[in-house]
Amino acid sequence: MKSKFSFKMSKKTQSKILTLVLMIFAISPVWAAGGAEAIGDAVNSIKGYYDQVKNLIYAIGGVVGLVGGVRIYNKWQNGDQDINKEIMGWGGACIFLLLVPTFISAFFNS
Repeated sequence: MKSKFSFKMSKKTQSKILTLVLMIFAISPVWAAGGAEAIGDAVNSIKGYYDQVKNLIYAIGGVVGLVGGVRIYNKWQNGDQDINKEIMGWGGACIFLLLVPTFISAFFNS
């Protein structure tokens, strides 16, 4: 089946488009250098208050651990049969909250 529309570019238009594309590729490393600087500034900014965030994460982990422990104790006292699943979820959450600050400090070389 033959297409109703055909699109043809002149040589002059093709050369203008090619020039524009080459200019964009030539300028893009300059933009990337600015982006790398911005990322470096953001990392330095985060390093400045990382210790307070780490302590906050540990505090949240402590509260979550206590609340989860109380929930599991209540389920155990009520004779719930699904305690093992609850313990696994609670333990996994506690381990996650304890490991996150370690991985973040390794990521930011703190």
